[in-house]
Amino acid sequence: MAVEEEGLRVFQSVKIKIGEAKNIPPYPGPNKMRDCYCTVNLDQEEVFRTKTLEKSLCPFYGEDFYCEIPRSFRHLSFYIFDRDVFRRDSSIGKVAVKKEDLQKYHGKDHWFPLQPVCADSEVQGKVHLELRLSELITDSGVVCHKLATRVLECQDLPIVNNQCDPYAVVSLFGPSRSEAKKTKVKRKNNNPQFDEVFFFEVTKPPSYTKRQFDVEEDDVDKLGLKVDLWNASNLKFGNEFLGEVRVPLKMMGQSGVHDAWYFLQPRNNGNKSVKADELGSLRLNIIYTEDHVFPTEHYNPLRDLLLQSAHLQPVSASAAHILGEVCREKQEAAVPLVRLFLHYGKIVPFLSAIAHAEISRTQDPNTIFRGNSLTSKCIDETMKLAGMHYLRVTLKPIIDEICTDHKPCEIDPVKLKESENLDTNRENLHQYVDRIFNVITSSGVSCPTVMCDIFFSLRESAASRFQVDPDVRYTAVSSFIFLRFFAPAILSPNLFHLRPHHPDPYTSRTLTLISKTIQTLGSLAKSKSANFKESYMAAFYDYFNEQKYADAVKNFLDLISSSARWDQKSIETPIMLKEGFMIKRAQGRNRFGLKNFKKRWFRLTNHEFTYHRTKGEGPLCSIPIENILAVERLEEESFKMKNMFQVIQPERALYIQANNCVEARDWINILTKVSQCNRKRLSTYHPSAFLNGHWLCCKLCADTAPGCTPCTGGLPANIQLDVDGDRETERIFSLYSTYMTKLVKMQEACGSKSVYDGPEQEEYSTFVIDDPQETYKTLRLVISAVQTLEQQHTQYKRDKFRKTKYGSQEHPIGDKSFQCYTRQQSESSTYSI
Repeated sequence: MAVEEEGLRVFQSVKIKIGEAKNIPPYPGPNKMRDCYCTVNLDQEEVFRTKTLEKSLCPFYGEDFYCEIPRSFRHLSFYIFDRDVFRRDSSIGKVAVKKEDLQKYHGKDHWFPLQPVCADSEVQGKVHLELRLSELITDSGVVCHKLATRVLECQDLPIVNNQCDPYAVVSLFGPSRSEAKKTKVKRKNNNPQFDEVFFFEVTKPPSYTKRQFDVEEDDVDKLGLKVDLWNASNLKFGNEFLGEVRVPLKMMGQSGVHDAWYFLQPRNNGNKSVKADELGSLRLNIIYTEDHVFPTEHYNPLRDLLLQSAHLQPVSASAAHILGEVCREKQEAAVPLVRLFLHYGKIVPFLSAIAHAEISRTQDPNTIFRGNSLTSKCIDETMKLAGMHYLRVTLKPIIDEICTDHKPCEIDPVKLKESENLDTNRENLHQYVDRIFNVITSSGVSCPTVMCDIFFSLRESAASRFQVDPDVRYTAVSSFIFLRFFAPAILSPNLFHLRPHHPDPYTSRTLTLISKTIQTLGSLAKSKSANFKESYMAAFYDYFNEQKYADAVKNFLDLISSSARWDQKSIETPIMLKEGFMIKRAQGRNRFGLKNFKKRWFRLTNHEFTYHRTKGEGPLCSIPIENILAVERLEEESFKMKNMFQVIQPERALYIQANNCVEARDWINILTKVSQCNRKRLSTYHPSAFLNGHWLCCKLCADTAPGCTPCTGGLPANIQLDVDGDRETERIFSLYSTYMTKLVKMQEACGSKSVYDGPEQEEYSTFVIDDPQETYKTLRLVISAVQTLEQQHTQYKRDKFRKTKYGSQEHPIGDKSFQCYTRQQSESSTYSI
């Protein structure tokens, strides 16, 4: 979800690898071990939770999390919780990284010391204040100065214990005085509108005869205003602190008026700082990305250069290939390139061109596509994007069964438990491998068309290059579909969205053994036993030394790499797209039925949207996809609840509350995409609920009244390939800009190759340059397009800097990222002058 800023769209995303925790303090009891899990929070809103690892003070999570961030935030936080025997969760410690500090840790493994979780430091949100210092003359003729403090509103306050009933305490404080006044409590509202004014006496000059109407400097320096936000709790523990703001009166200046937004700050109670590692530490790898995307016309020159890559001869002189040459990791270039070419329908010719070039440079057919080249990384990424639902329908049912049943499958005699039998374990593993092998080799007809087209191109190029090797047409394809697609998905199902979390060590070992065997079966190597370093794996593979397995692999590879095209299939078996617990409001199927809120298990397939009392039970309600007329957000004031959305049907709307903002956006997106092609989709909707006989948004009394707001439609119906071409081009521009020195170095290498015919200089040997003239020409165009975009970004930042007011709603006082940006702009302005 993008934030619009004066014709420019801003996207935020974060990719996190939660590695492990260490040195967690022991539980204060006879059993010193803890059952720990980790949460990821945007400020205080939980958006992800790892599985619970039992009986460990050094839990290894190994979980990855990616999300598009749909709102502004101040901290990315990680909490370690301990789940005790009574299933009560207590926090052990936290890591809180300020948004402006995320770049310091970008893409690096870092150990963060855990800090104590203190209610006084858990703050979020902002408050709007208006201060006015005025002069009053009393009945006795004495001049006094009074401060009028207006608390207008707050935004984004946290929800504490499923409620937010905020009020503000306003205090004037100084060396010898303290006055406090309190607003009314605003029930069930984390964006309260207070609009209350409080008056405080500031100074009292001795007489009116002095012609001094300004407040004396010394007095002002000693006085300040403090605004505390509290949640009026019904619990016995008292009200919860939500944050505070301190405003020194000296900052009001000569005008005597101050109107500004403030970020709420934590309260300093003089707590002693915790020693490093006293609560343990957490290893994280954080990649935070912020894309500032211009309107599409800004990217035309660079995008056109990139899209010509498939047809430029040689392909090594193309803009896309050059990006792969200058990036530190090929994966950096592969991700945006694949998404861009998929978006514009040019992925097959591009991959065919770079694959053909790589095969032409390969000398030994046994090493084909073995390295981490741009070709292999791009095909990997394409399979992940286009083949995700293919994986789900093929592997997910049996992967779920393996993770649930926990059958013993260890075949290493050294690792065998005393209670296990080696022959039984071998048979269990044999059955699992056989079943997975059969579902893979019988799934060829379901393989996505774009993958089949790519495999056909790989097969033809390899067969043409190595005509004496009859098996190379198979190994060129199997090196991707088995080695880089099915085997990794079996090994780490969580990375391919087949499971929500990394499997436990016991199940992970079973999946490792299955993955190794499937990978070897698919490789069609001449000597299978030589592929295993372990003797027990070589012995186990004897189960599969039959010609029928090799024939099945070849038939499968022939099918998915055939040039003959079949009609697009509609998969009859429902594909599970998303599921999870949410809270729904009863739809009121009869006139006097209760319309309360209940927690239900929701399940979405490509056929229907259902909810159940709990996971595994039959559906309480089923909504066919063709009956979904629109999926839209529901305004918060409808039920005073956050993260709500509505699934609009012909007769009624189903109101649902997701667990957090990221989950709400994900459900809205996938429900919208899967129902996008419905013929009766609405063009307008009601953004608020129908309550007490009328729509809260437009006040119309008929529950069948047409909507008052345009629907937010226009999403592509293709679930797998929802790509923003301009955003991907912006990402590619950012990579070119980052590696500009390498682009210049590559230009120098082209010049050196053109004029110097001897041995290649060592500093240029890392670049693949087949045609120096063509490569130099492309580099010149790329550098020109990148420099133009850099100038446009610089101009946008300067214009924004001039227009932005510190203390505005967009940049409240206390916004450290804006202060850093202001300093940078000031320094750059000074330098340019």
